[in-house]
Amino acid sequence: MTPRQLTFDLGVTEDFSRRGFFPSPANALALETVGDWENWPQNRLLLIGPEGAGKTHLAHIWAEEAGAVPLRAAALAGLDPTALPARLVIEDADLCAGTPAAEEGLFHLLNHQLSTGGHLLITARTPPRDWGLALPDLQSRLQSIAIARLEAPDDALISAVLVKLFADRQIMVPANLIPYLVLRMDRSIAAARDLVAALDARALALGRPVTRALAAELLDSAGIG
Repeated sequence: MTPRQLTFDLGVTEDFSRRGFFPSPANALALETVGDWENWPQNRLLLIGPEGAGKTHLAHIWAEEAGAVPLRAAALAGLDPTALPARLVIEDADLCAGTPAAEEGLFHLLNHQLSTGGHLLITARTPPRDWGLALPDLQSRLQSIAIARLEAPDDALISAVLVKLFADRQIMVPANLIPYLVLRMDRSIAAARDLVAALDARALALGRPVTRALAAELLDSAGIG
C-alpha cells in the first residue's frame, strides 16, 4: 500500500509558521533583521528577494508575532491610511508601480506611518530604484527605508523547502528523492514549488506514488537531468 491514496487530490495547506521556516545562510540575516522589528529605523523595513524566496512566509511570521495585518500594495488605492492598523505588512509593493492610485496610496501610508510611529514591513522583489515608479516623492520615501535581503537559496534550503512543499500536499516521499531533485532542478524556491506541483499532478494522473522513478520520468520529459 502506498503512503497516499492517489485517487484523491488532497489539496495544499501552506505552513507559514516560524516552525515551518527553515533558516539557512541564504535567509539568516533577513530573519534576524525582521525579528528585531522593535529596532527598525523609523519603524519600517523593506524585505526584498526573488520570486518564491520566502518573503511572504517571513512576512507572515512577523505579522503573527507583532500583531500586524497583511495587505497587498495594490489594495492601497483609494484607502484612507488613518483607517488602517498601526502595524501593517504591505506585500508586493513593486507591483504598484505604474498604477497612480496605488502609488499615491503607498505614499500617503508612508507619510501617515512616519507621523504616527506605527510599524511597517514592505515586501518586493527588487530595490525601489528598479520598480519604475512614476511618483518621484514615493521613490524618495522608499529609498530611505532600511533593506533586508533574502538571497538565492543554497542546497540545504532547497532541500528543506522541497520537504515542506511535499508535506504541505500531504505527500510522503522516499529519502532518496530529495537529493536527486536538488542536483537536477533550478536553484530557486519558485522552481521547487513548480516541480512539486508537477510531480503531484503526474502522480495523481497515473495513480502512482511520488518516487525517484516518477521524478526521473518527469524530468526526462522536460529535458532536464
